[in-house]
Amino acid sequence: MQLSGLGVSPGIGIGRALVVTRGTRRLRFRIPEHRIAAELERLHLARDRAREQLARITQRITDAAGTEHAYMFEAQRLMLDDPMLVDRAVEIVRADCLNAESALERAHDEIAALFDRIDDPYLRERKGDVDDVVGRLCMNLSGGDPIEMFRDLEGPLVLVAEELSPSLVAQLDLHRLAGFVTDAGSWTYHTAILARSIHLPAVSGVRHASGAIAPGALVAVDGSAGEVWIDPPPAQLAELEARSKQRRAYERSLDDYAALPSVTLDGTAIRIEANVELPEDAARARQRGAEGIGLYRSEFLLAGTTATGLDEDAQYAVYRQLIEAMNGGRVTVRTFDVSEGQMGLAPDDGPARSPLGLRGLRLSLSFEEVFQAQLRALLRAAVHGPLRVMFPFVTGIEELRAARAAVAQAAATLRARGVSTPHVPIGVMIEVPSAALTIDLLAGEADFVSIGTNDLIQYTLAVDRNDDRVSGMYAPLHPAILRVLRHVARGARRRALPVSVCGEMAADPALLPLLAGLGLREFSMTPLAIPIAKQVVRGLRISETARLASRALRAATVADVEAVLADAAAVRR
Repeated sequence: MQLSGLGVSPGIGIGRALVVTRGTRRLRFRIPEHRIAAELERLHLARDRAREQLARITQRITDAAGTEHAYMFEAQRLMLDDPMLVDRAVEIVRADCLNAESALERAHDEIAALFDRIDDPYLRERKGDVDDVVGRLCMNLSGGDPIEMFRDLEGPLVLVAEELSPSLVAQLDLHRLAGFVTDAGSWTYHTAILARSIHLPAVSGVRHASGAIAPGALVAVDGSAGEVWIDPPPAQLAELEARSKQRRAYERSLDDYAALPSVTLDGTAIRIEANVELPEDAARARQRGAEGIGLYRSEFLLAGTTATGLDEDAQYAVYRQLIEAMNGGRVTVRTFDVSEGQMGLAPDDGPARSPLGLRGLRLSLSFEEVFQAQLRALLRAAVHGPLRVMFPFVTGIEELRAARAAVAQAAATLRARGVSTPHVPIGVMIEVPSAALTIDLLAGEADFVSIGTNDLIQYTLAVDRNDDRVSGMYAPLHPAILRVLRHVARGARRRALPVSVCGEMAADPALLPLLAGLGLREFSMTPLAIPIAKQVVRGLRISETARLASRALRAATVADVEAVLADAAAVRR
């Protein structure tokens, strides 16, 4: 079987499917035979716990409303001993080596099919009680750490999920992952960005993949073509393996560019830095020729914890590790860009939160204790090498001033402790139109700016890039985006302010000539993209890129801009 989607991270990966469903709360995968006893113990413990819970519920409802209202819970408690449910799940675990959650789901589906054949509407609706019991069992099963459950699965694995959170991927043993496939997602989804940074082939937007791919199936992922094969025949598998080797050979051929300076044919230096999510990525970034870290997403520190659970010393250790790994190369750390739930100070189970709500810098400013701990950790780490601090989702000068005041307060606290701190440049991300339009004001008080093209495009065009109904309208080459980029580049240049691009546009080698022509000279991208970016830069002339940008800015539509770029590329060939 072959499925198609959006290739979000290039390369070909082949492995056995590990299926994650229902927002990572239910996992379906095969277990090794030696884990069967442990899995059955989990299942029995979950049933024992459900019995106790339902007994308490039954008693409480009896006391409050009488036995006539409590019988349904007593009926649910009896279902726990129904041989068609838990006992059937036990059989499935033993026979098919599936984890308990997967076995319960299959048992549930078998019972649900029987209920669907009942004519009596009242009896047919009792299927809901089965749903309730299975849900309770799965909830009890999830009381442990799901990551622990597949630590000893043999790789390579292809992760198949409805959606994947970056924190989940960051917690996994990356060396055993061959790729991932998701039902939802896009090129700019944070997990896709993470996949590119760790060279993990990935395809997103494959509708119903998590339902169509059985756990343990052999899956091949082509992240360049956006194709997924399930149990491919031997000839197809051999072809995929051959293409994978060719791909690796091509990537190795680019390695020679990693050590070369990033300078155009007419002598203009273009600074190339790396976006990293994990401290260990820093070494890979240097190998790929990064001059520094242009974007370290500090929220990846929160994998498996929350901001309130991460103290100042723990953060300091990571920032120091990152700085020392770059051996004098500049490091730019973005402060936490997380949700309220990830902050650990507000529940995530309330009303749906808007992406335009409390996030980025405005969230950090709302939780002073967490923000101060991060700033102190950063300032302490700055003694170990060149460090810049950058704030996400800034909308205007008031927020920048508040952030600067917070930095000053953190420095004062450290001085009171007897800890001296060096000057640390303060920058803002240009991600929303209000920041882009006030670049003249921000440039007067910031030490640098960085354009986060992913969000800037999204908010300028009013397109949710993760909504597959409109994600096709997400257009980096929209004339409005080109004008915004030119406006920011000019505004920063008038103040002699360093300006970089750290969004996904920077990692697209086809767009580098256009961005250089718009006046941009600093780029930060996934380490994988750096050698080919250098290859492109070394073949450019700035005068030609300026003419290219001028033509593109006169184009009226995205298609017209693409035609301009295609013409220019043909000439360069």
